[in-house]
Amino acid sequence: MQQEKWNARTAGAIEHDGSYYAKCLFGGVLACGLTHTAVCPLDVVKCNMQTNPGKYNGLVSGMRTVIAEEGSMAVWKGWLPTLFGYCAQGMFKFGLNEVFKDTYSNVLGEEGAFKYRGLIWAAASGSAEFFADIALCPMEMVKVKVQTSPAGTFPTAFGEALAAMKANAKDTKFPFGSLAPLWSRQIPYTITKFVGFEAVVEQFYKRVFTNPRDSYSKATQLGVTFASGYIAGVACAIISQPADNLVSQMGKAENKGKSFGQMASETGMSNLFFRGLGTRIIMIGTLTGLQWWIYDTWKTAMGLGTSGGTAVKK
Repeated sequence: MQQEKWNARTAGAIEHDGSYYAKCLFGGVLACGLTHTAVCPLDVVKCNMQTNPGKYNGLVSGMRTVIAEEGSMAVWKGWLPTLFGYCAQGMFKFGLNEVFKDTYSNVLGEEGAFKYRGLIWAAASGSAEFFADIALCPMEMVKVKVQTSPAGTFPTAFGEALAAMKANAKDTKFPFGSLAPLWSRQIPYTITKFVGFEAVVEQFYKRVFTNPRDSYSKATQLGVTFASGYIAGVACAIISQPADNLVSQMGKAENKGKSFGQMASETGMSNLFFRGLGTRIIMIGTLTGLQWWIYDTWKTAMGLGTSGGTAVKK
């Protein structure tokens, strides 16, 4: 009798069927939409530090400047396109990662999937992010324009801002003008985020929590999730910093019509790598840790268990 071919979708304790993937898609909506919206004030200051460092030269002082000039609610500029954009991005980022991970594992087979798991993590997350950024790009462009435009020069209300971006599409390059720098920022970021997370979780359960994972409480498992996500997030912030700066530079009126190469040259390599990096490390480290925690909390509530570390054999 011929042995049934190994299938990553049915190899674990929980079958990865359509219902599983649908729950993961929604978990991504929660993970990215809620967290990016929650840190909108940090994002407003970070973007302005990148585009106008002479005026916004620190996180605390930058926030004070924004509030003093535009009012206390100004730190929430762009929260609605942030919510819409990152809900869409998170759905594809987390949900499609699960799909691609199983697909690529099946291509390599059981032994190959274990031996080359790092490559699978990278390929799956990078593939998912490719589509996630297409979903994110229009709202990201609106968000950045709203957050970096001087007070009174561009609408801050979502509907008016969206209409203005559409009306001036030739100048703003809406809706996909930022897609190339988004890919250059987000794909390395996401690969680092997912590979780093998977690897750190694996090490936690291999070296620190050495009993079977199910023997630990849900709180402990989710603690491992958050810690692993935070560590991966710090690396993400550093790797994607230059591209993030370029995305912010696109929102400046004086950069209208300039190529990314020209903006990078004018900004300078040192500024591309380090301007606003401290704020971004705080923001992205916390953000990534919370995203993984929310995602795994949702998965746990749905009976799907926590993520990462599946290669650890007991």
